[in-house]
Amino acid sequence: MKNVAPNLSLVLREIRNCRLCASEIPEPRPVLRAKASAKILVIGQAPGTKVHASGIPWNDASGKRLREWMAVDEQTFYDDTKIAIVPMGFCYPGKGNGGDLPPRPECAPTWHDQVISLLPDIKCTLLIGMYAQNYYLDTDHENLTERVKSWREFAPEVFVLPHPSPRNQLWLRRNDWFEQETVPALQETVQQIL
Repeated sequence: MKNVAPNLSLVLREIRNCRLCASEIPEPRPVLRAKASAKILVIGQAPGTKVHASGIPWNDASGKRLREWMAVDEQTFYDDTKIAIVPMGFCYPGKGNGGDLPPRPECAPTWHDQVISLLPDIKCTLLIGMYAQNYYLDTDHENLTERVKSWREFAPEVFVLPHPSPRNQLWLRRNDWFEQETVPALQETVQQIL
């Protein structure tokens, strides 16, 4: 019998049915989007409570800011033929002391290679937050701020971004260069690709 390579829709269905960490989180509900034709890959942390409830990735204040940084409207952002959304953790991880818990550690090692190998047209990947950056970048930059400041080392194939959460207002105020330098470069790259 001939060995058949998995197709993306099959892998996405398997992920949406995944219960690998069901004993560790309140309620598994994997949230991601992708089509093989996508040109931009967004890798963030994990769904928050609003996204968990709606099943729509980045359907919250963080998503609004991310779309502003990218200079895309909701229709474009949610067009999975253009933009794939594959977080580090697919399910809402639950609440911790200072906010949401980190993404579950099982998701990326179990699923990312399978999904990303089936996205052959990706021209730019957005690594949002330290979990995505720590997993995907081999760099000497010790912290998120250093990595984001060094965005030119990775761009235009990869943009390293802070999380667009409203909780990061202080970081954005202290690092105003980000919205003056990095965001316009990101917007230009996104527009050229799309």
